[in-house]
Amino acid sequence: MSFFIDFSWGSLNKVGEELCGDKVEFFRTHDSVIAVLSDGLGSGVKANILATLSSKIAITMLKAGLSIDEVVDTMVHTLPVCQVRKLAYSTLTIVKINQDDQVYVVEIDNPSLFFWRDGEILKVKAEERVINQRKIKESTFKLQENDTLVLISDGVVHAGVGTILNLGWGWHEVSYFLESVVNEKLSAREITNLLIEACDDLYGGNPGDDTTVVSLKVIKPKWATLFAGPPQNKEQDQEVVQALMESVGKKIVCGGTAAHIVARAIGEEVETSFYYIDSHIPPIAHIKGIDLVTEGVLTIKGAVEILKEIKLSSNFELLSKKHGAALLAKMLFEDCTHIRLLIGRAINAAHQNPDFPKELSIKLRVLEELEDILTQLGKVVEMVYY
Repeated sequence: MSFFIDFSWGSLNKVGEELCGDKVEFFRTHDSVIAVLSDGLGSGVKANILATLSSKIAITMLKAGLSIDEVVDTMVHTLPVCQVRKLAYSTLTIVKINQDDQVYVVEIDNPSLFFWRDGEILKVKAEERVINQRKIKESTFKLQENDTLVLISDGVVHAGVGTILNLGWGWHEVSYFLESVVNEKLSAREITNLLIEACDDLYGGNPGDDTTVVSLKVIKPKWATLFAGPPQNKEQDQEVVQALMESVGKKIVCGGTAAHIVARAIGEEVETSFYYIDSHIPPIAHIKGIDLVTEGVLTIKGAVEILKEIKLSSNFELLSKKHGAALLAKMLFEDCTHIRLLIGRAINAAHQNPDFPKELSIKLRVLEELEDILTQLGKVVEMVYY
């Protein structure tokens, strides 16, 4: 793909429900991305199960290269229709963007997507057809830099119904709102948050329906390189430092030994802070020419936990903290799309001390967890071992 697709989503649960009846799935390959938004019938556990089944079936089949006809046909024959309301088990919006920046959209009973370009919402021409008695809308168009797609569940257009607004917000009103707030500088996460917060305000903090927003923005790739742990062979020290310093984008060093390897190779000093912002996270350090220098395993593990919580609950407040783990998580989550991990395989003797927590003896596993959660969050990650 000539551009990178910045992806973000957020949800509000219907008041009184622990589970959201909407489900989002996202998958990225080297040449395409697929996003699926499913809205299960009703709310709570039943809706969550139906939405999860629908989205999982759709994303799994599309990843395998099957057609939308086969996807819809499978869901019609696999999942039930409500016998009381005679309504479909769930609604779907599917977006697939290929390497030529061509986007294919399928909408099944969900509100129409919003296509933002150059300050306005453009009308997307969609064609209707029927697959196994299900009416679907299909559209295809070309994307360019800064274009933004916003997918919503019907909780967005129903926001405020019966309270602030008699008939709810409505698709056109949402369109006007997006035109007034979206600009080229906003990230997908910021766009999602603005719309979710507006819905929450209209609901008066008590959502009357599950409400989900998915944003996909076309941006240029942003790079970061993270060096963690000394190489097995000391003769590779210069090689890994050269790879770090010649990389474009953010430069991050995690671990005391790695920091001293870098400082020695580039002729700079490691300036360590002794100010503990969080008693569980060691303080950061500074090296001229490096964007972030942190302790190793504990800080990386803390960043992994923050990123996992963000994926689970969209709690972005965690990124505002000033300790090393939050700074690392924020840089990896907000400031880059492609991340290269330079991982030294040398064994740190301190990590083998039986008095240390168990997780300290498994640096590589922690880094693999970091790679896994970053991939789940839509980043492109490369791991290089030394």
